[in-house]
Amino acid sequence: MTGQPDFAHLVIDYVPGRWLVESKSLKLYLGSFRNHGAFHEDCTVAIADRLVKLLKPRWLRIGGYWYPRGGMPIDVFWQTGKPPEGVWIPEQGVPAYRGR
Repeated sequence: MTGQPDFAHLVIDYVPGRWLVESKSLKLYLGSFRNHGAFHEDCTVAIADRLVKLLKPRWLRIGGYWYPRGGMPIDVFWQTGKPPEGVWIPEQGVPAYRGR
């Protein structure tokens, strides 16, 4: 915990259940991590856990593509399980680190 800022490219894919997340609400929630001191893995999984708890989606996947710290980029992936049958799930579209 150095107090230095961290930046990430987050990609969230989900198949909704009964509830959808409003984009503005999601933006404000993600913005609440601005001054949150935690590890990359913890932040990514905490976001996924909260979305699953509140939305109860049929399926959810999150990719946290964190910018380098000490020269080492960290990419964190988490999903609820196998995607539902017959649902098209796109690639997340974030290239491997090359000075993102």
